[in-house]
Amino acid sequence: MDLTEKQIEKVLNDYKKRRERENKYYHEVCKNNEEFMIKNRERAKNHYHQKGKDIKKEQYEDNKEFIKSRSLYYYYKRRDKIDIFKEKHEDKYKILTDKGFLV
Repeated sequence: MDLTEKQIEKVLNDYKKRRERENKYYHEVCKNNEEFMIKNRERAKNHYHQKGKDIKKEQYEDNKEFIKSRSLYYYYKRRDKIDIFKEKHEDKYKILTDKGFLV
């Protein structure tokens, strides 16, 4: 499917106009509607309790060591002591490089 420059430009302009229209509609009509606000909050609560809580907990448990290592790395980075981090915490440095966080 090859598109000409004009067709690509038309698609982009249509998308831009649609996004602006949707954004304007949300901010001027939906956002201040009491019924919409109640339904939206209820939907968000249900989503959090059904899926969000368990998924986040699982992700944290799976990546616990990585998260701790990253936090410690940022601690040393703020103090400009990354070389000390590499020496003291070789295992944590290895975790970060294995995950692709550090090159």
